[in-house]
Amino acid sequence: MQQHTLEVPLPGDDKSQTRRLAYTEFGDSSNPNVLVCVHGVSRLGRDFDVIAENLSDTYRVVCPDMAGRGDSDWLENAENYSYPLYLADIAALLERIGADKVHWIGTSMGGLIGMMLAAQKDNPISRLVINDIGAVVPAASMKRIGTYLGTERTFADTKEGEAYLRDVHASFGPLNDSEWAHLAKYGLRPVGDGSERVRLHYDPKIAAPFKAGSDEDIVLWKLWDRITCPVLVLHGAESDLLLSDTAAEMATRGPKADVRTLEGIGHAPALMADDQIAMVRSWLLEK
Repeated sequence: MQQHTLEVPLPGDDKSQTRRLAYTEFGDSSNPNVLVCVHGVSRLGRDFDVIAENLSDTYRVVCPDMAGRGDSDWLENAENYSYPLYLADIAALLERIGADKVHWIGTSMGGLIGMMLAAQKDNPISRLVINDIGAVVPAASMKRIGTYLGTERTFADTKEGEAYLRDVHASFGPLNDSEWAHLAKYGLRPVGDGSERVRLHYDPKIAAPFKAGSDEDIVLWKLWDRITCPVLVLHGAESDLLLSDTAAEMATRGPKADVRTLEGIGHAPALMADDQIAMVRSWLLEK
């Protein structure tokens, strides 16, 4: 495993001003078979450590921290936390690693970025795994996420911070203590005042698009219908982001996804369990 940073342009017309985009890489950097893994809205690339290690015998696995998350720089203007910026950052990342064609795993926000990229003409995605997000995103679920996403809170120590993550992300599924500890290790960072206090490892301003959202569902069927590559959709049976009716329709139109429903899990499967990893691995490597 190696950690890298890439200088990408700051939002605006002056492309000489840059910011850091961090990413973690697994496997042989000369391997032409590239897998890109992109996290959810409040998470970071290290969420994929377990599945990335598993797949690094076959792929060069690249897991970015999207802007404002993890070790990537925060943006001054909250309005710039947007999909056009994320897509531009991914384009810069693919250019840096020299990848013309990739396989993609995207959880929640990462799945939407993957869908948007896969819908473009002459896009680089040849196989797409979408983890619990779909062509209709319910407004109610977006509001739920907005209630905790922009919270600027600190915790007395990592133990208290992990307890918070266990509560707010309980829908990830039945994770064991070491898996929760891993998510807390990278999902929290020191406050920096010399104490044991920690905070969440993202810029609270990423919540701005959620707070400015409407009462209408986000409907992306036109986008979905333009995707032509093979798609696997992982659907948490108890998810409020990817509803069962939406998942079923995604299997019948556009790329006609292979939809797998995971019982006892909501939004979104953590992709740490052996059976989840085996499912994704076998599908990605299908001929």
